[in-house]
Amino acid sequence: MALVRFLLRRLGSSAIAVAGASVLVFLFLHIVPGDPVDNLAGGDATPEQRREIMRCMHLDRSLPEQLGIFFGNVADGTLGRQCPDPKGQKPTVAAMIGRVLPYTAELAAAAVLLAVILALPLGIVAAVRRGTLWEAAATAISFAGISIPLVWLGPMALSIFFLDLGWAAGPGERSVILPACVLATHLMAMLARMTRSSMLEVLGEDYMRTARAKGLPPGVVLLKHGLRNALLPLITVVGMQTSSLLAGAVITERVFSRPGLGTMMFEAISTRNYPVIQGCVFVVAIIVVAVNLAVDVAYGVADPRIRRA
Repeated sequence: MALVRFLLRRLGSSAIAVAGASVLVFLFLHIVPGDPVDNLAGGDATPEQRREIMRCMHLDRSLPEQLGIFFGNVADGTLGRQCPDPKGQKPTVAAMIGRVLPYTAELAAAAVLLAVILALPLGIVAAVRRGTLWEAAATAISFAGISIPLVWLGPMALSIFFLDLGWAAGPGERSVILPACVLATHLMAMLARMTRSSMLEVLGEDYMRTARAKGLPPGVVLLKHGLRNALLPLITVVGMQTSSLLAGAVITERVFSRPGLGTMMFEAISTRNYPVIQGCVFVVAIIVVAVNLAVDVAYGVADPRIRRA
């Protein structure tokens, strides 16, 4: 029962977080100066075309009515409709997001996998070889990964690996390797630092000394007894960095001309297409909250004390 109550509390707070994020974005969109109809209709639009866009985006309604319509669109699963649509089909925002979300999911999953694969050896080496050149090199790589902005790293990676060396696919191509490497850089650096800190704490524990005293091979002691107990904080970091990873995907997708949720959101913001912006933010909020909820539940299952908190 304690686990059920814990899960219900987390679900309730998650729903409030998603609703709050949606309301804030709705308010910010209407506070920002400028007329979205001008951006969407263009200078050659007729008065009738402008009125049609206003009706489509419900801008002829009051703000409370517009907010109610948005949550109604959330309830029916459409998230609103594209305005305007040159073909006159007015596809739902949910359908538009469904077409591009797999590309973003592919990029994010590849970036997380790559970050973990690179971060664990770096962090372990920095902890085990403390005070040596190995630690200095691992620390320098971590600091560089944290410090270099994606908006600079992406074009530089394209310039070197695509234009100069010809090793990677160029903008607009489906290859995920180079974009994932760029997106994984910051997360890799953070995970490497966390792995080092966690391993340093674990290496001094009594059970580690006991394992070594039993004559177990150093690799078994380090990986089976040390790394397994150092991984829990890393799970938290990955969960907390989900929002940053999605924000980085916006930049990475634009630099590499990849389709995805980030590209759709950027284009919607540039034209102030309210239904698409609100739908994209709602989906991003759902993803971030779902990942954080999964981390909370995992902790609650692992540690009964957290369920009572």
